[in-house]
Amino acid sequence: MKKNTLKYSFFLVFLFLLIACSTKKNTFLARNSHALSTKYNILYNGGIGLEKGLHAIQANNQDNFWKTLPIEKMQVDENFSEEEKAKNPDFEKAETKATKAIQKHSMNIGGRERNSQIDEAYLMLGKARYYDQRFIPALEAFNYILYKYPNSSNIYTAKIWREKTNMRLGNDAIVLKNIKLLLKNTDLNKQTFSDANALLAEAFLNLEQKDSAVSRLRVAEEFTKVNEDRARYRFILGQMYQEAGKKDSASYFYDGVIDMNRKADRKYMMHAYAKKAEMFDYKNDNKQMFLKSFNKLVTDRENRPYYDILFYQMGVFYDNYKLQDSALIFYNKSLFRKSKDPYLVASTYRNIGNMYFKNTNYTMAAKYYDSTLVKLDPKTREYAFIQKNRKNLDNVIKYEGIAKRNDSIIKVYGLPAPDRKLYFENYIAELKKKDEAKRILEEKEKERLANIDRNTNLGSEPTAINPNSIGKPPSDPEGIMPPGNNSGSTFYFYNPTTVAYGKLQFKKLWGNRTLGGNWRLAAVKSANNAAMNDTINNDLDAANKLKDSIVIEKYTTAFYEKQLPKTQAAMDSIGVERNFAYYQLGLIYKEKFKEYNLASDKLEQLLKNNPEEKLILPSMYNLYKIYQITNPAKAEAIKMDISSKYPNSRYAQILNNTNSEDLASADKEYQKWYKLFQEEQFDTVLDNIDNLINQYSGDEIVSKYELLKANTLGKVNGLAAYKNGLETVADNYPNSDEGKNAREILEKQIPGLEKLDFTSVDTKNWKILYLVPNNDSKTRKKIEEAIKVFLLVENYERLTTSFDRYNKTESFIVVHGLKSEAYAKDVSGVFRDDKKYQISNQPIIISSDNYKLIQIKKNLEAYLAPKTP
Repeated sequence: MKKNTLKYSFFLVFLFLLIACSTKKNTFLARNSHALSTKYNILYNGGIGLEKGLHAIQANNQDNFWKTLPIEKMQVDENFSEEEKAKNPDFEKAETKATKAIQKHSMNIGGRERNSQIDEAYLMLGKARYYDQRFIPALEAFNYILYKYPNSSNIYTAKIWREKTNMRLGNDAIVLKNIKLLLKNTDLNKQTFSDANALLAEAFLNLEQKDSAVSRLRVAEEFTKVNEDRARYRFILGQMYQEAGKKDSASYFYDGVIDMNRKADRKYMMHAYAKKAEMFDYKNDNKQMFLKSFNKLVTDRENRPYYDILFYQMGVFYDNYKLQDSALIFYNKSLFRKSKDPYLVASTYRNIGNMYFKNTNYTMAAKYYDSTLVKLDPKTREYAFIQKNRKNLDNVIKYEGIAKRNDSIIKVYGLPAPDRKLYFENYIAELKKKDEAKRILEEKEKERLANIDRNTNLGSEPTAINPNSIGKPPSDPEGIMPPGNNSGSTFYFYNPTTVAYGKLQFKKLWGNRTLGGNWRLAAVKSANNAAMNDTINNDLDAANKLKDSIVIEKYTTAFYEKQLPKTQAAMDSIGVERNFAYYQLGLIYKEKFKEYNLASDKLEQLLKNNPEEKLILPSMYNLYKIYQITNPAKAEAIKMDISSKYPNSRYAQILNNTNSEDLASADKEYQKWYKLFQEEQFDTVLDNIDNLINQYSGDEIVSKYELLKANTLGKVNGLAAYKNGLETVADNYPNSDEGKNAREILEKQIPGLEKLDFTSVDTKNWKILYLVPNNDSKTRKKIEEAIKVFLLVENYERLTTSFDRYNKTESFIVVHGLKSEAYAKDVSGVFRDDKKYQISNQPIIISSDNYKLIQIKKNLEAYLAPKTP
């Protein structure tokens, strides 16, 4: 009887469980069974994946504290396509679990969902898609909750998440409308109310309505229960008030972040201190309090991960007080921390570069600017600005080097012979000190590398070495333990590492012993050591004698004496080069860097150097423009000087506002000569161009005339003259548009033109040339009339003609449109033999490509020269 009861009981239990698992039966047991299974099994595991993925996002998305932080930490990658983007496995897991819960445990009976956890599943589904940046599918999930579960306990949360998704899709106006409607509900809890206001603030920020954003974010900060969010909101409010110039309000919120201490991530606290340091008033605030505050932060062990930003701010502090040595120490300390913040590193490099620039160490400044550009975002304005300054530094380095070298040569050349010798002797003494210091450093480096070699396994990959204990492994305080070697033969003498170790141990224990009997006795040891010491001493004495007998040339005064110029003409050339360098430096500092003090120093020094006439007036005028900004009294004095000494100059006219019509026509004058160039009146242009350059000396328009001269010379004299002219423009006017254009042509076009050579390829475009020597008008007229008759009578191929300049004295009459070389020869034969034409001049048959080449290189002789087989 018991057996039958158990059998039927088992069947009843199985039937009971089957009914409970049904999604079609709206029973208490079915509803709660599916709800429990959904919540504590599927959604629990999905929630773990969602949390894990969210933590990964927060860890990977490094906040940029140099800009206003986004209210929601998640950063959106705007440059991805959903087809190419790899799914996050954690969010994929959460999405899979949510989908499984919906598919297996949904109880949609009678048009209503009976499983109370299905809305949670849809919410998880939407979040997983949102964090995976699949916003349209996420929006569908959130909308489904609002449509299907209007009485859900998650209805307000779903509305907030829907608007977050709308905002990511760029629908900020819709977000404002819907969140404002949501906030009219009176039954919102504090956290939901805070989240809604934070979302509203972010939408206002996207629409650049900052005042509205601030008011909403303050509400969100007040009502949130999450300390991490509170710290972030306070920090953002501080940034927004700082940007608006409201230092007191900004300090209030930064202090609020600091007061939270360990209640939130420490990064907010440390960057709040850094932001307060940015607002420090270096004229009025208490610098002792500043130092005390930051020293306290540095001594706190918890702040070690943030030493990079702390040391940077200390560097800025000393930099602003012109204490460059201290600033440099802290900047280097910040760099030594190897910060993961690229903009912090870039800012540190930039500030050090600025320090070197102000100290006129332009080579070092250029190196630090290069490092800055590596760390900066190329799309920013700051990158473009520093890149421009870096390019300008090339010219500064070039001209500063010329000025320094030539000044030194002129100074030494002008010294009496005894003083000059003393000067060189002092220089040699300093050089020896530097060389000795360099030698010691090299020896230390060799010793360090030798220690590393001794700690390297020769038969395997090098082992890691602690920089603080090179040559002394932790388990071997004497530093003599041989490293292990797991590869190669185990026989002792086959392993060079163990052999070397054995020798070292022998010498350490027994000293230097010669091969022989009773080598262990102390007397033998002493004798051996004494003998070896004598040998070593003798070798050292011999080496020292040899060293003393060798005279290093660079340590003699004669080496430098023979390098000095020998003639006054050479010295004059050095002076001219030096003066031009000073002039260029003055213009660069004035125009490119706005460093007016440096510019005025260079131009003042130039005027003291007795420069050539063409540099005096431009230098004085540029000094006048500089002193108008820095010293109006000096500007007025220079104006009077120019007006009295050079009353008829263009600069005097500019300063006194006279002949304004003539001044305004400077550009028109250039356009007139450029038009003559286009009309191929090259002789006229060349006859007048030098006078024009002298007339406008020092004016910006001079570079235009110089480039026009280079182009004209190229047309008349060929590629070599064109190249020389371009080099003149590029070297003398490197900062002008014409100078940059000339440099670009020299680098990109001229090399290709120089490689061009005559081609023997049979083309379908040939020409007949008739050379007109000395531009003889009678010869030209006779040939042109004969060709004209031919074109009227027999022009079946529609040939054309032109008169082209070749050089200053010769020109070509050219017949164009010939389809082959043979046809060109036939036509030229007709011109020669037919009585109607009778052109006795020797024709030149040439392809169109080769004709272009002789016009570029002016190498007609090379084309006409006999061809070697």
